[in-house]
Amino acid sequence: MSETVLRADDVHVVRDGRPILQEVSLTVRGGEHWALLGANGAGKSTLLSLLGALVHPTRGTVEVLGRRLGRVDVRELRAYVGHVDPRHPLAEPLRVRDVVLTGATNSVVPLPRWRPSREQVGRAEELMGTLGLAALGQARWPTLSQGQRGRTLIARALMPEPRLLLLDEPATGLDLPGRERLIDALGALRAAHPRLATVLVTHHLEELPPHTTHALLLRDGRPLARGPAADVLTGDQVGKCFDLPLALERHGGRWSVRIERPAREVRA
Repeated sequence: MSETVLRADDVHVVRDGRPILQEVSLTVRGGEHWALLGANGAGKSTLLSLLGALVHPTRGTVEVLGRRLGRVDVRELRAYVGHVDPRHPLAEPLRVRDVVLTGATNSVVPLPRWRPSREQVGRAEELMGTLGLAALGQARWPTLSQGQRGRTLIARALMPEPRLLLLDEPATGLDLPGRERLIDALGALRAAHPRLATVLVTHHLEELPPHTTHALLLRDGRPLARGPAADVLTGDQVGKCFDLPLALERHGGRWSVRIERPAREVRA
């Protein structure tokens, strides 16, 4: 069995007296690729921030590679976790190569007087190649499409060689070609880094890569179902999660979903 990368046990998060997450438990092992699904307001992004050591649980425990939140410097934990947020606060017209290299210093812009090593430059170029960015190394951030920015941020998050990659709705704002290029890039990433574990947040099943291994459904801050993707991602369970009668289909490893209407209504 692969090494446990992440473990959350009976996690609760309360803000201003209001429960955001309740009774959430999750174990992620090396090489697993989790989907975290739920409607808006279900607590997905809060859980992802918790797993990335950006917030602490009100109750329960979170361990990253055996290091428990609250008992270790969170800066140390973050070296093992790549967090990809499409709302990256970059305002300067940096080149793609330089954006990727900021992942080595965990900074939004290059640090003053910092120079990357030859090994760091080589890793940045390798990651850009894996993610389909080899020809865009000198392109400026403002000129990139949303999809190109997303892939750049994934390469940036992988610079410190994390064991866990967290993706917060990475397909947000992408058109169809951009979404498909992103999914292809995630597949290439899996092949190039087989021990890497990922957790991807979305509320669109069509955005899930075909290599998704596990899924967690959240409803109103509580886990509705979790486990192997084939067992969790069913019309019945996803329908309960989104409070809709849904039919799911899977072709070539990809999911599609539609509202399941009564037979009489379809004939009408």
